[in-house]
Amino acid sequence: MKGQIKKGDFEAPDEGAVRVYLRQQNIIPIKITPKGKEIKFSFPFKKKVQQRAIAVFTRQLATMIDAGLPLVQSLEILSVQQEQKLFKDIIREIREDVESGSTFAGALKKHPAAFDDLYTNLVVAGEEGGILDNILLRLAGYIEKAEALKKKVKSAMVYPTTIIGVAVIVVMILMIFVIPVFESMFKGAGQSLPLPTLIVMGISKIIQKYVYIVVPVVILLFYLLRRWHKTENGRAIIDRLLLKSPVLGTLLQKIAVARFSRTLGTLVSSGVPILDGLSIVSKTSGNKSIETAILNARNSIREGETIAEPLGRSGMFPPMVIQMISVGESTGALDSMLSKIADFYEEEVDVAVGNLTSLLEPFLMMFLGIVIGGVVIAMYLPIFQMAGAVG
Repeated sequence: MKGQIKKGDFEAPDEGAVRVYLRQQNIIPIKITPKGKEIKFSFPFKKKVQQRAIAVFTRQLATMIDAGLPLVQSLEILSVQQEQKLFKDIIREIREDVESGSTFAGALKKHPAAFDDLYTNLVVAGEEGGILDNILLRLAGYIEKAEALKKKVKSAMVYPTTIIGVAVIVVMILMIFVIPVFESMFKGAGQSLPLPTLIVMGISKIIQKYVYIVVPVVILLFYLLRRWHKTENGRAIIDRLLLKSPVLGTLLQKIAVARFSRTLGTLVSSGVPILDGLSIVSKTSGNKSIETAILNARNSIREGETIAEPLGRSGMFPPMVIQMISVGESTGALDSMLSKIADFYEEEVDVAVGNLTSLLEPFLMMFLGIVIGGVVIAMYLPIFQMAGAVG
């Protein structure tokens, strides 16, 4: 029966022979395990395959298939020309699996570190529909746009992170090495010190005394916070707070909407069922609150509702997005409507990133002036007093 899961035993010299037999019987293997031991398809490398490399691989593979080259030959060519050893080995293993009778999607699923659910599900749709080259071109375009969006956000964070990092290093150097020199000089002068100078000297003593404790504690707290964020409860709380934060929350919402629209639009236009598409999209949303809203919408759609209704109730998507999705559903052009939403919000992210950078610049300059300038002025006040007394 179609869609039924079966288990059974079959004698064969190797796994490839089992796959060939099952394909002849029109059975798609989910897992093949030799008796007495379990096959593990994990890849023993910590290095990650770059998305840019996957996009280039996908586009080149689409071109070769469109030109009429067999899949196995195309994979062999791409594995030879691939420079990154990790990705080269992955492509070679995929070629060997396909040559042994596995489907292309089945071979890709053995390497989740390189090919996620979105990728493999689209390849399944391409293989079943006989449009693998078109699907691969869509995938390449999707990966390239997703990477471009990610780079925009990262570039916006480089400047403020660098400024704050430099400020912290400069202040630590002043407090640990420079302030003690001034302190010994002031003690030799035997004069009363202004309050700002006393405060700075007191902070310097605390930092000198506890720096070997504070730094490891800060690193430990940061590590624990990251571990907590990986838990369901921790991620839900932190992501919800981030969405509600001023300025940053709006930017994160726009990024999530752009990613949701681009991913779901790519899936729908490729023939992936909407329920499966929403399940995949929820994992790529990047925010637990958005993910929960998408999964709740999926459950409501299964019960007969439209996509727009439950997404609107969640409050996570702007009214314009809900209206455009509703129009797309009613006109049967949901994929093109989602693509338009993605294009619009990717431009909005560009504007928001620029605004955030412009907004941060004066605050960062003020921060540097108050912190570093305040420390320098506090330490020179006694010198000004001595100069005034002498004058």
